[in-house]
Amino acid sequence: MSLSMLDNRPIGIFDSGMGGISVLGEAIRQMPNEKFIYYGDSANAPYGEKTTAQIIDLSDRVCEKLIAYDVKAIVIACNTATSAAAEYLREKFAQIPILGMEPALKPAVQEHPHGTIVVMATEVTLREKKFAALMQRTAAQAKVIKLPCPSLVRMVERSVVTSPEAELEITNCFQGIDTDSVNAVVLGCTHFVFLRKAIRTLFGGSLQIYDGNAGTINNLKMTLEQKGMLTHSENEGGVTLLNSKNDAYNLQMQQLLDLYEQVVI
Repeated sequence: MSLSMLDNRPIGIFDSGMGGISVLGEAIRQMPNEKFIYYGDSANAPYGEKTTAQIIDLSDRVCEKLIAYDVKAIVIACNTATSAAAEYLREKFAQIPILGMEPALKPAVQEHPHGTIVVMATEVTLREKKFAALMQRTAAQAKVIKLPCPSLVRMVERSVVTSPEAELEITNCFQGIDTDSVNAVVLGCTHFVFLRKAIRTLFGGSLQIYDGNAGTINNLKMTLEQKGMLTHSENEGGVTLLNSKNDAYNLQMQQLLDLYEQVVI
């Protein structure tokens, strides 16, 4: 591939707040030479408690901001925004690739075709037609338990991811579920990826947990490669962090990013 076909512009990534930092961490791990601009819309978090129309409007505004930075692609690092707004955003901003998130239900079902699988997500993600279609395509025989966990989103927004408070809140979310019968948990919200180790602790350390981050970034790499839009830089790319709230949230986002490998991998 010739250098003239390659593209050194940054990649935009956004979420309703802190959760998408887990996607950014995966992107940096897989694509270390790319430049990234991350926008956390913490002033309007959580998206999972808003209407579809509100989520579309907020996502539209964020994409306009990222487009102003001349990004070459946008990753919607939010399952809720993907479910509610991806179709609209791809139509409006058709000049660049826009990639979204999908709960990693398919690999969970492939490994546990007749098992019990808990999908932790926001109420918006679980009620949208996109998730219903995913269920219909992939989970015919498995028992899927939908588990909305809005309190966990707010907890990650406060960067509470490894404390006894996090473990207690996760335990409360699973009340009424026979955890001994659960074969796998799907993290259908990028915020919850930061709680992976705390969730596994609840299940005694042996639970299989799935998320869509690696798959989304694999798709991003493949899309940019096919379009001749990967960087040709051999240097470390770098990250710009933006937040709709204030500079203190930029520091908080950086702290979560620094925690990524320790908490998630």
